[in-house]
Amino acid sequence: MTKVHQIITRPDFDGVVCAVLLKAALGGDLPIHWAQPNEIQNGTVATGPHDIVANLPLCGSCALWFDHHVSNEINLPFDGIFRIAPSAAGLVYEYYGDHLGDRFRELVRQADKIDSAQLSLDQILCPECHPYVLLSMTIHAETATGLAYCDHLVTLLGNNAIEAVLADEEVRQRCDQAIAANHAYKTHLQDNTTIQGRISISDFRGITPVPDGNRFLVYSLFPETIANVKIFNEGEQTAIKLGHSIINRKCRVNVGRLLARYGGGGHFGAGACRIPREKSEQCLSEIIQTMVANIPEPD
Repeated sequence: MTKVHQIITRPDFDGVVCAVLLKAALGGDLPIHWAQPNEIQNGTVATGPHDIVANLPLCGSCALWFDHHVSNEINLPFDGIFRIAPSAAGLVYEYYGDHLGDRFRELVRQADKIDSAQLSLDQILCPECHPYVLLSMTIHAETATGLAYCDHLVTLLGNNAIEAVLADEEVRQRCDQAIAANHAYKTHLQDNTTIQGRISISDFRGITPVPDGNRFLVYSLFPETIANVKIFNEGEQTAIKLGHSIINRKCRVNVGRLLARYGGGGHFGAGACRIPREKSEQCLSEIIQTMVANIPEPD
């Protein structure tokens, strides 16, 4: 393989772990470019033949590509691994396993569990008792400070056990903030969520700043539902996030493929899209109607 210029990956926990593994396998000084899927899809962030792309769509040339989102499958030849899997990090670990050995096995196991939402009720309700789950909730990459924090986590996780990572001053502060935000988020969910069929709809379009917190909490608050639609405004766009319940696992809609119709994508059980505000009501109505129409009959 030709010399790699940079890693391009997504600023979430799975992307952070991908970066940890790639830097450990290829060299600690390899730069990281953090990108969102829509930045790859619309060409805002271009990939080149010397880049490694992980946990993102492939919309150009690259040296290696690793991804696991059902909506990102392609029919073109590439080097790397694409497969529907719990995490992209797991695919990177598979590719470089002989080089990495057992050093990052637990980190990858946790990335698999968190990204695929294979969590217990206790992990949902009490993330502060589960170090990796809480750590994943500290990543908010909407700002330059958030991206710098992702870089910081890559360094920490690449060189330390989880106990030392959590003892870091910035990580500790962000963990405290995440715990407080989760408590406030519970109230926002209770006040702004309605039920249609067995689908919960959390509409935050009238709230600034947009509430954020434990993305799994809504499923424990409304255990009779099988999926959640979260709606909020971002500038001139409306963001729609859709996910299967991880408590009541009966939703059969392929979320990634559904949202790909609206310029988004994701996994079978979770995904997102962003729609111009003037078109959002129609698209949102279509998405909810699709979800409700595919609700299975009660047992």
